[in-house]
Amino acid sequence: MSQDKAYRVRAIPCSHQASGEEIYERLKSITAPLDRSWARIEKARKVGIKFNMQMRTEAVRRIGGRRQELVDEDVVRASLRLLQERTDAELFVIDTSMVPAGQRPGHDFNMASIFEEFGIPYVEAGDPPFERYKVPGGGTMFSEYQLSAALGEADAFVSIAKMKNHGFMGITLCLKNLFGLPPIPPHGRVRTYFHHVIRLSYVLPDLGLITQPCLNIIDGLTGQARREWGGEGRICDVLIAGDHVIATDASGMHLMGTDPHLDWPHPPFRRDRSPIAVAAEHGFGTANLEEIDLDMGGLQPPLAEFDSEELVPGERVKSLRRSACEQALFYREHRQRLCDQYAGSYIFLQDGNVVWSGTEPDKAGAVQDVSGERKDRAVWLKLADPDEREGEHIGVYERILAA
Repeated sequence: MSQDKAYRVRAIPCSHQASGEEIYERLKSITAPLDRSWARIEKARKVGIKFNMQMRTEAVRRIGGRRQELVDEDVVRASLRLLQERTDAELFVIDTSMVPAGQRPGHDFNMASIFEEFGIPYVEAGDPPFERYKVPGGGTMFSEYQLSAALGEADAFVSIAKMKNHGFMGITLCLKNLFGLPPIPPHGRVRTYFHHVIRLSYVLPDLGLITQPCLNIIDGLTGQARREWGGEGRICDVLIAGDHVIATDASGMHLMGTDPHLDWPHPPFRRDRSPIAVAAEHGFGTANLEEIDLDMGGLQPPLAEFDSEELVPGERVKSLRRSACEQALFYREHRQRLCDQYAGSYIFLQDGNVVWSGTEPDKAGAVQDVSGERKDRAVWLKLADPDEREGEHIGVYERILAA
């Protein structure tokens, strides 16, 4: 029976031309059956919310009058209204700005007026105070992450994302939305550290395990194909909500026309593994639609034509993945020597050589520049920490290389 299933997801047709009130009513109807979501939220004292929202105002693109790359304003309003009606908890919105410290949240914070309208504060995830969070179960890529202390104060967490393809991850929905939580310099890692070939597919499930989003909403009124920024607009006329981030994303993938079981090297997963597949194989959620109490509201996939863009030829991707794994294993073998020589610094390893080192890896330039003439040989970025506090699971690379 569907009621016995561990995950519940609902989708509903909703025109991108609908009014704000219609969007609210549709969202209310598909979230009403999510008993597990509301049980967490209604008991919470504090609820954190992560929207896919950061973009310079002048760069916001639209299709059919709706935001193409970001959660639309009316979906933001409907979500906040719904949450305030269902809980007396303190709500806060959290994200990491891509502007220097002291200028945050910066002029890309174009949702400020909506949050002020609802009296909801914004927390800058890239600024102190921070806490170190152990990943439940030990983690898939790292055993712990430094994240905003506000996350530890939240009794429930909500992820609200846009329906899009992604150049590296293939598809970006509620799980990928969480990548906006790790701080960037001067307090955290450069984006390329986690976004490095191999790592991100495993980092995303780790962030999901830490935050455990109990309510997940996908804005599919409009969306974007090919890539996460600067791609092709799509009109999908759908809203999706679920009580588990992986089950919700698997259902969203299905409606986009992608089999949730697909994994690298099958499109749209052209460069990296599917983080949904990685999460499911580690026992976090499911990619199996038969295990989900799923009601698609009469919708049939695909809602529009979706696929990622081939940014790098397939053979080169294979070489980059293989050589990245080789450098990770080289680091493990020579860790003591490298940590003695470069303790506290970041190092770029390529073919067994340190091709760059320093404390500010963002100053090394683009990865393509660091790699020099050997564009098909990965440069692997690692913090040389004698204590290995982040607890990277090098065995991941060993298993990939063996496969």
